[in-house]
Amino acid sequence: MSDAVDRGITVTEIAAMDQPIDVSPETTAAFVGRALRGPLNTPVFVKSFGEFRRRFGDVWTRSSLGPSVRQFFEHGGMQLYIVRVANSARGAMLCVPASGSALVLRAVEPGSTEFIRAAVDYDGIDEDNDELFNLTLQRVNPGTGLVEDQELFRKVSYLADSDEFVGDVLLSSTLTRVEHPYPSHRPEATADDYVDHVQAGNDGTELSDYDLVGSRKDRTGLFALEAVEHFDVLYLPPPGKGIDTGPAAVLAAELYCRERGAMLIVDPRSEWHTLEEAARGVRDLGYGSPNMLGYFPRMRERRSDDIARPVGGAVAALLCKLDRTYGPWNDLNQLGMGLHRRLVPDIEIDEEAAHHLNRAGLNVIADGPAGRARVFGSVTMGRGSEGHRRFAELPVRRLCLQIINSISRATQWAVFEPGDKNLARRVRAQVLTYFYCLNDMGAFADDRFVVECDSGVSNRLDSDEHGVTILLVFLPAACDEPISLTLHLTPAGCRVGSTAFAPSIEDCA
Repeated sequence: MSDAVDRGITVTEIAAMDQPIDVSPETTAAFVGRALRGPLNTPVFVKSFGEFRRRFGDVWTRSSLGPSVRQFFEHGGMQLYIVRVANSARGAMLCVPASGSALVLRAVEPGSTEFIRAAVDYDGIDEDNDELFNLTLQRVNPGTGLVEDQELFRKVSYLADSDEFVGDVLLSSTLTRVEHPYPSHRPEATADDYVDHVQAGNDGTELSDYDLVGSRKDRTGLFALEAVEHFDVLYLPPPGKGIDTGPAAVLAAELYCRERGAMLIVDPRSEWHTLEEAARGVRDLGYGSPNMLGYFPRMRERRSDDIARPVGGAVAALLCKLDRTYGPWNDLNQLGMGLHRRLVPDIEIDEEAAHHLNRAGLNVIADGPAGRARVFGSVTMGRGSEGHRRFAELPVRRLCLQIINSISRATQWAVFEPGDKNLARRVRAQVLTYFYCLNDMGAFADDRFVVECDSGVSNRLDSDEHGVTILLVFLPAACDEPISLTLHLTPAGCRVGSTAFAPSIEDCA
């Protein structure tokens, strides 16, 4: 499946009918935070820290996004969406002379390191034409001076009522926009020189919860991920040095993860210095969702006296690496799942204290083999609630999320086919094959599971649309009781519910 994003319109490719369901999809993470440069409120897919640096600038002391991305790729992450957000940041301004007036251009991407320059020429334009001109725009790397991007717009007009008005043409530019006042004359040719900015861009101020959350209507903040078909892990790096991600942003992100079938990584707050403060703090904040993964303590550099820092980026990467190596139905304490040797826990936690924090819904980072700290516990924050009891174990919750997401994406084709018994048989066969594969990989405690399908639900006399319901009952390897789920597929998407009267797997062969 793929997606293409263009000005807020998302085109999604539905998986072909009857295709096998992928049992080991690569886990994808998404980070939302502040960067030196790059597009605002636009998910950008990166597969290395080098790609991040080229698009969003280097590590910045006023933001923890860069270090978090570096942690992610150092610890085995492979696929990451970056959403850059800002608070009152502005782009650089250029003024191209135009016989006493000027063509005013504003950089699309704000930031102090966004360097845009412009050039004007009249090549290929009749000498008696004093309206049209050619405009060249370049983005220059501030460190190397090399041209990274270039756009050329030929035969554009300075007249606002022209079909070739430069202000309208530049709406397709990724570099600049035209601002008022418009020029009263044609911009002057710049010969071999370029016009640099007359006003540098600025990086804005520190992020607030509002900037991180954004607006669903405008697709800003974390809601910019509406343009992404699917992600598995969400992380909001602290918005600044010594500043924690606010509870309002965390709770809004949890609601969004619940909607998108993803896990949210939650950092310990900077004021938690003891296990008692951590247990009490998570309780006082009211974090209690099976879609949230918390940990304690923060980490320090082994050879540095610097302050303890969050490692949510590394934890997100370990989830991706776990899924690729062992499968999400396993816990995080596995061979090869340690953190980098230069990172050491801020405080030492013994086994009894670790169990106490696990019961509070926090995973514990403690020393492990070969001098590499590991994550112990594999719990979610869904504790203290009867409805979330079965999902208090991280492997159980993540297996369920993978099953739900994989099946809903792979069977979406069925809601566009005629609803009959034959369709139900085809969908059931597709899901059963997937379950047999998962069982062979060790995801289930045994091979007793239930898959039923009904393709005749939600029929309407005034429409050809219908829904497909898939009933699932299975026993995860890390669970002591069966899980029952009902997936309701419609053209609008997938809705998941529990099943009060599910068939018993005791009757399965």
